[in-house]
Amino acid sequence: MPLDAALLDILICPIDRGTLLLVGDDTDGLLYNPRLRKAYRIENSIPVLLPDEAREVTDEEHRRFTA
Repeated sequence: MPLDAALLDILICPIDRGTLLLVGDDTDGLLYNPRLRKAYRIENSIPVLLPDEAREVTDEEHRRFTA
């Protein structure tokens, strides 16, 4: 089941409270914070927005995610 569009509009980064970009699809993609270069995974349409679970992205990933 895909993420609800209204939910995507209100999800924010738990660290800086800023907006997130959806990268990939909304069932198994990720939510990306370009300001902190942190990526949060989406598993089976459930965003995992735990600061300890976020991963740093490489410069190349950052360029792709923000293109």
